[in-house]
Amino acid sequence: MNTRIFLLLFSFIAFQFAATAQDNPAPVQWSFSSEGQGKDAKLIFKASIAPGWKLYSLSASDDQPNTRIQADSASADKLDVPVEKGNLLSNPEPLFDNARIPYYENEVQIEIPLKVDPSADGGQYLNGTILYMALKGEEIVGPEEVPFRYQISAGGELVAAGLKTVSGNDNSLKRKAIRLDNPVASCGGTGIESASGGGLLNIFILGFLGGLIALFTPCVFPMIPLTVSFFTKKSQDKKKGVANAMLYGFFIFLIYILLSAPFHLMDSLNPEILNNISTNVWLNLLFFVIFVVFALSFFGLFEITLPSSLSNSVDSKSGIGGGLGIFFMALTLALVSFSCTGPILGSLLAGSLSTDGGAMQLTAGMGGFGLALALPFAVFAFFPNLLSAIPKSGGWLTTVKIVLGFVELALAMKFLSNADLVMHWGLLKREVFFAIWILISAALTLYLFGVIRFRHEGPVKKLSNLRVGFAVVFGLFTLYLLPGLTNSRYANLALISGFPPPLTYSVYSDAGGKGLEPEVINDYEKALALAKEQNKPLLIDFTGWACVNCRKMEENVWPQPAIHDMISENFILVSLYVDDRKKLPEDQQFIYEAPGGVRKEIKTIGDKFATFQTENFKNASQPLYVVLSPDEKLLNNPVGYTPDADEYLQWLQCGLDAFRK
Repeated sequence: MNTRIFLLLFSFIAFQFAATAQDNPAPVQWSFSSEGQGKDAKLIFKASIAPGWKLYSLSASDDQPNTRIQADSASADKLDVPVEKGNLLSNPEPLFDNARIPYYENEVQIEIPLKVDPSADGGQYLNGTILYMALKGEEIVGPEEVPFRYQISAGGELVAAGLKTVSGNDNSLKRKAIRLDNPVASCGGTGIESASGGGLLNIFILGFLGGLIALFTPCVFPMIPLTVSFFTKKSQDKKKGVANAMLYGFFIFLIYILLSAPFHLMDSLNPEILNNISTNVWLNLLFFVIFVVFALSFFGLFEITLPSSLSNSVDSKSGIGGGLGIFFMALTLALVSFSCTGPILGSLLAGSLSTDGGAMQLTAGMGGFGLALALPFAVFAFFPNLLSAIPKSGGWLTTVKIVLGFVELALAMKFLSNADLVMHWGLLKREVFFAIWILISAALTLYLFGVIRFRHEGPVKKLSNLRVGFAVVFGLFTLYLLPGLTNSRYANLALISGFPPPLTYSVYSDAGGKGLEPEVINDYEKALALAKEQNKPLLIDFTGWACVNCRKMEENVWPQPAIHDMISENFILVSLYVDDRKKLPEDQQFIYEAPGGVRKEIKTIGDKFATFQTENFKNASQPLYVVLSPDEKLLNNPVGYTPDADEYLQWLQCGLDAFRK
C-alpha cells in the first residue's frame, strides 16, 4: 500500500482529534457580510487563512481538493455564480501526483450576487454551507463544513445572522435547581468512580490479549529467539544479558504507554472530546475504510509499512551503547513490526475511544498490549532453555494473519454501524448487520477447514487439531448468530450485546424483544412536564447510539422483570442521546458560553444534551443514570454502567424511597 496515502489518512484523523478541542482554531476563519441593496445586493464571505496553510479554490475540479458553496433548497435559486477575489496561486502538489491545483494563501474574498431582488423576500433567510479543503505540508483538512446564514430585512437589506450567544447563567442547559453536591439520599456513585476500576481492568486485559495475538504474527514471532540470543550471547556475563533483555522489554512497554499520552492532553482540554471523536461520522467512516484496508493487508493483497527511512534512521541509533541503544532497539521493533501490529493497535485505539473512561482506557489498553509484547523477552532471558520449546516459524503464521483479516473485517462493520446510527441513515439495520457477520464468520469457518484458500498460501497437507478446534468454535459462533436475523425473543444475543445495532433499529416494524422503552426520547422538557403531571420521579438515561455499554444495559439489565416493572410503574424514563447528529431547528441553535468563558456551538441534539450532562453532572461518559424529582432535586447520586442487576435495582429503589420521603 502507498505509505504516503496511509499517513495522509492518519494525519486527517490527527487533525480531527485536534480540531475537536475548543482551544485549537481551524486553519481557515470565515467572516460574513454583505454589500449593496436591491438587485445589486451580494453576499460576502471573507476567509482568513492561517500562516503556512493553502485554501483550495472554487475553480479546482471535482476530483481535486477544492472549495464549494452549497445553498439549501430554499436558497439555491436565489444565488448567482460565486466570484473569488484574491491572489490565486498554482504550484505542483506532491501529495496529488504533482497536479497544479489552484489555491490561496493569507486571505481571499468570495462574492455571490443575488438573482432576485431581496426586497421582495423580506423576513426570509438565505442559508447554506461552505465546504472547504486546506493543506499544510502533509496535513490535509476537509472537507470542513462552515454554515452561513443571512436574514433579509423588510427593506431588502441583507444582514449576516449568526448564532446568538447565551451565557450559562441564562440558559436551559444549566439548571439551577440541580445540586450535584446535595442529593436527598447518599446512595449510588458518580458513575466514573463506581465503574472505572473494572472498566480499566477489562480494557487492560483486552489490550494484553491483543498483544498476545500480535506475538504470533510473522513480524514479531521470529524476533523473540533472535533478540534474546543477541542479548545473552553479546553480554559478558549472564546477569548482564538478562538485565539488558529485561530493560529491552521495559522499553517496549514504555513506548506503547507513551503512545497514549497525547490523548490525556486532549481529554483535559475538553471532557467531551473523546466522545465527540468516537461518534464523529466522518471518523467512523474513515475507521471503517481503514479496517477494510487492514483486512485486505492481512489477506495478503499488499503490505502496510512505515517509511523505510524512518525505520533505518531509528535502527542506526540502536548501536549506541548502554540503555539508550537498547531503547532504540525497542523502538526499531515497534516500527518494523507495524505491518502486523498496526491493525491490532488500530482496533485497540478505536475501541478505547468508543468506550467510557477516555484517555485512561486507552493507556490501560496500550499498557496491556505493550506488556504482552515485552513479557516473552524477559521470560526467555531468565529461562533461555525454553527457547527450544517454542514452535518454529512457518506457514501457520500466515494462517494467523488471515484469521485476523476476517476479524478486522467484522470489526469494520461496527464503525459503519456507528455512523449509520448517529445519522439515522437506515442502511445497516440490526438484521443486515447480523447477515454480514454471519457471512464473515461462515467464510472464516470454511477457511479454517481448508475449503477457502488464498493464492499466497502453501498447500495444507493436514489440518492440525488446533486449527480444527478453532474452525469448530467459529462454526458454532456462526450458528449462534442466526437468531439475530429473526423477530423473536431469541434475537437478543447476550454474548455480543452492544456490538450490533439496538433491537429497536430493525427491519421489522414491530421488532420483538425491545424490552423497556422510554416515554420520551431527546426531549427533557417534555419528560419533566410528564413527571410533574404524574407526580413521578424522572429517570434520565444519558446514552448514545454508538455506546456499547448502553446497549448492554438496555438489553441485559433493563429487561429483568423487577427492574422493568419498577421503572415502568414508578418513573418517567427519558433517553437523551448525546451523539445524535440531527440538527436542531434554526431558532433553537445558539452559542453556549460556560461560566469559565468557554464558548461552544449548540447545533445538534447531541451538542445540546452532551453539554447538558457535563454542565449539570460533571460527567461526560455514557451511560449515566440520574434520578430527579419533578422540581429537579437530585434524589441520589448518579451511576454509570452497572451490569449487576441487583445493584442497579437497589439504586433505583433508593431513589424512589428518597422521592417518597
